[in-house]
Amino acid sequence: MFRSAKYGPNVRPAARLNRRRGSRPMTAMNRSARLTLLDVSRQRPLGVQAPRVFLLPLIARLMCLSAASLLTALGCVGSRPAPTASVSDPSEEPLNIVLLYADDWRHDTLGCAGNPIVETPRLDQLARDGVRFTRNAVTTSICGVSRATLLTGQWMSRHGNRGFAMFATPWSETFPAQLRTHGYWVGHVGKWHNGKFPAAEYDSPASALANGTHWMEQPGITQPNGTRIHVTEKNERDAIEFLRARPNDKPFCLTVAFFAAHAEDGNKAQYLPQPASMALYRDAIVPVPPTANDAAFRALPPFLASDRNEGRNRWKWRFDTPERYQESMKNYYRLASEVDATCGRVIDELRAQGVLDRTLVIFTTDNGYFHGEHGLADKWYPFEESIRVPLIVWDPRMSSAQRGTTSDARTLNVDLAPTILAAARIKPPAGMQGHDIAPLYLDAHSPAWRSEFYYEHPMLTSRDFIPASEAVVRDRWKYIFWPDWGVEQLFDLERDPREERDLARDAAYAAQLEAMRDALTRLRAEAK
Repeated sequence: MFRSAKYGPNVRPAARLNRRRGSRPMTAMNRSARLTLLDVSRQRPLGVQAPRVFLLPLIARLMCLSAASLLTALGCVGSRPAPTASVSDPSEEPLNIVLLYADDWRHDTLGCAGNPIVETPRLDQLARDGVRFTRNAVTTSICGVSRATLLTGQWMSRHGNRGFAMFATPWSETFPAQLRTHGYWVGHVGKWHNGKFPAAEYDSPASALANGTHWMEQPGITQPNGTRIHVTEKNERDAIEFLRARPNDKPFCLTVAFFAAHAEDGNKAQYLPQPASMALYRDAIVPVPPTANDAAFRALPPFLASDRNEGRNRWKWRFDTPERYQESMKNYYRLASEVDATCGRVIDELRAQGVLDRTLVIFTTDNGYFHGEHGLADKWYPFEESIRVPLIVWDPRMSSAQRGTTSDARTLNVDLAPTILAAARIKPPAGMQGHDIAPLYLDAHSPAWRSEFYYEHPMLTSRDFIPASEAVVRDRWKYIFWPDWGVEQLFDLERDPREERDLARDAAYAAQLEAMRDALTRLRAEAK
């Protein structure tokens, strides 16, 4: 099963699921903060029904449900054992798909991942009722390229989008096209970032957003501050509209592509949450990472430890004083909590419609994010903070014993397209390079899985601004190559998880360096 040349010789059985809940003790501060975000309904556990705005439509839908569906709608996601049919069972019904896709959000910006500040109760609940992949990563850490990889299941080297243009892979080979060809009602709301949005290829209204602002002008919608609407609120309205307007006789797939928690690059404030969120984290002190200092910055290769480096430029926008650091991180976390609340409302709508127990729900993001580590901001570079992203999967096929687990298998964003197609019982196109991750949490015996992967990122603007990078990432070792500068780095991730000690010029590691060079050559060729 899944034994592919793409994985190379370093294929090992995937790590077993760990029975870890991952929640942290609640302090008086964060207990109080939860009650202040927008309204209490956004913070409730998955099994508690939604009050307020959507109550009347919810009641109307519940009146039309069968008794069995009504019990499902009112119950907790994990309240009864899910079907345990094998992925290969020919009688299995194709699942609906909901992909919750946030922006600029690294792996530990979740309460369930141990973050001591940010409040993400709805996503934490999703993890408690599903599986969370703790070492999930992206193959290119930038918005446009990563989204092309999501759609195509391919590395940048194959799909050809090296920035923000449309990818070269035929649209017919993307997961939305495949689903639509096989009878799915397919929608996309929110950020696109791959050239012009192909509205004719989707069933949803033209609600993809090209803007890079948190507050939008929305004619016809009156807000307390005029005609503006927050982009996350717009994402939520569009998602709920799609779910309520869809035909009931077709399976569906909805991608909710949030702009948050991306910064508003042209705005001095950078992160602009909704007013109702401002009480969150007001009295908190966000911990400063151990490597967010000048010494760590100066330890970088000279072309990174430079004011011409865009990662350093954006650090000055957000983190250059203790006061600005606290303000930026609190507003960033407020945006994340708003996304969390909207994810909860989408899940509530699925439950109210009686379809949650037939829907695969995935939460992930397009790339990681520096919170000042190495004296940097944003993403792009192949350090851990930039390339590791969250992945939570709620799958109705999971048994009760499989829920609330974590997996340290090396999953990638390239795996999501084939995973979605497998849940729809559609064979992925031959050009897809990722693999279905469902056997990692559904199968009784762990399948063979990758133990290394290839990372690539193009040069943007100039080699001083954002230099190109490549990397080979393994459990213990990471090799980074900066082709524009001919510079190598080697890190022992077991002994040096913060990537502070570069071993590339240490003679004691010459053999390991050479082995990683060989791996880069091999994996680079396989990615094409």
